Amino acid sequence: MSDEIAPPPPSPLAELSLPVVGMTCASCVNRVERFLNRAEGVEQASVNLASERASVRYDPQRIDRAGIVAAIRAAGYEVGREPEADALADDRAAAEEHSRAAERRELLWSALAAIAIGLTMMAVSMWPGGLPWPMERVNVWLLAPATVVQFVLGRRFLLRAARGLRHGEVTMDTLVSIGTLAAYGYSLVLTLLPEAVMAAGLSLETYYDSAAVIIGLVLLGRWLEARARGQAAGAVAALLRLRPTTARVLRDGREADLPLDQVRVGDLLRVRPGERVPVDGVVVDGRSAVDESMLTGESIPVEKAPGAPLTGGTLNASGSLVMRAERVGRDTVLAQIVRLVEAAQGSKAPIQRVADRVVAWFVPAVLLVAAATFVAWLLLGPEPALPLALSTAIAVLIIACPCAMGLATPTAIMVGTGKGAESGVLVRDAAALEAAAGLEVVVLDKTGTVTRGRPELAGVTPVDGWSEADLLRLAAAAERGSEHPLAEAVVRGHQGGDLPEATAFEAEPGGGVRATVDGCAVLVGSEPLLAAAGVDTTPLRAIAEEAAR
Repeated sequence: MSDEIAPPPPSPLAELSLPVVGMTCASCVNRVERFLNRAEGVEQASVNLASERASVRYDPQRIDRAGIVAAIRAAGYEVGREPEADALADDRAAAEEHSRAAERRELLWSALAAIAIGLTMMAVSMWPGGLPWPMERVNVWLLAPATVVQFVLGRRFLLRAARGLRHGEVTMDTLVSIGTLAAYGYSLVLTLLPEAVMAAGLSLETYYDSAAVIIGLVLLGRWLEARARGQAAGAVAALLRLRPTTARVLRDGREADLPLDQVRVGDLLRVRPGERVPVDGVVVDGRSAVDESMLTGESIPVEKAPGAPLTGGTLNASGSLVMRAERVGRDTVLAQIVRLVEAAQGSKAPIQRVADRVVAWFVPAVLLVAAATFVAWLLLGPEPALPLALSTAIAVLIIACPCAMGLATPTAIMVGTGKGAESGVLVRDAAALEAAAGLEVVVLDKTGTVTRGRPELAGVTPVDGWSEADLLRLAAAAERGSEHPLAEAVVRGHQGGDLPEATAFEAEPGGGVRATVDGCAVLVGSEPLLAAAGVDTTPLRAIAEEAAR
């Protein structure tokens, strides 16, 4: 017998997804990931610029949510507000979309205002034939609007650049801030010290308009990026729309429509024809056909009887059902699908990690190139050397935007996984999406995956002297009162003009319909229904089996 004590088993890892506020480029992503991965207890952290979320796998015995939030704040960024832990997924999606819509509006109006002011200043500076006032007076007039653009409309760049520098980080905001401040600062010297500038042999031509237009164009680019992110995130909203907002709950012998977040496990719910199943559960009473195509891809409804399982978001096609709730809120299958899509949209493809590593060195390299450009033009360029050196250095800073490298791949992943989710195709993560480019064979487990998603009438085989047109006319007239997809296929298959009215219509849940059409008793349905009514289906059995094969 050994006296050694076995080490305790490792604690299971937990996962957390948090919204990160203030990221603008891949350098920001790099910094947040670096601080998170350095935190004790964090196993792996991945930050996505397009979804603006950080996904963290961590040991809950060594670090908690507060510690993870502290690591993000130490990197110089904030964690956005989220609904309470037990809030529904659509509450979170609605809150995020409201916040992003407000940000998009602010970006757009700031961009338009900056561009309008910049173009106006440019028109004044380049007025044909010159202005009737001295240039030093015009520069004083341009100072006020230029200051508004630089420090009010463009304050986001300055604040984020300053925050990054405090933490020893340079980002795209650093490039924009240095470039526009250089143009503004040089112009400010020309405005405040015109005599000294002219004594040095320099022109009084300012760059206020250039700084304003640059800020406006970068803001417009940020708005386009935010708009692309918002459109890509629509897949999750489309999934959430599959779930009703209320449920008809049976309590104390009464029925009441309650918000979905008030439904509890064990509640009895009534699902009427044409309604979506609110939560996951099991049928207690009633029979119906339920359209589960959103889950399985099969267009034919599945017959449900007492004891059959029901999935939230599926559509009750015919009869009324009473169900018992077994999984609600975040535990439903639909909520799990939403989380899967969100995880896929927030995941990183292998190629994106390469781009992130490149961007970590990209911004410092741009600053060095801009500085070398300034010195080279100042020493070797034609006169006036200083304005030319300044303008070329600013051009290097502004044009070298690393945002495309950090944003293009995650946005493409969001759009791809989102479009797939809208079509019923779920992608587990970005690595799987990237690997799909090399696929040569795809195996599908059911025909419903690749068909139109609704049945079509393939043929009519009459017996006992009936014509095909008369048989289809009577069947279509009877089926017109049913919402079953097979009934709709029969009605669409009738091409012979108006249908007569059907009377004494009666639906048999899971079986078919009965009706009277032009004085004829019509029964349309499955073989068990016909057999129960005494109809001999023997002459058609061989034809049916061949069609099924």
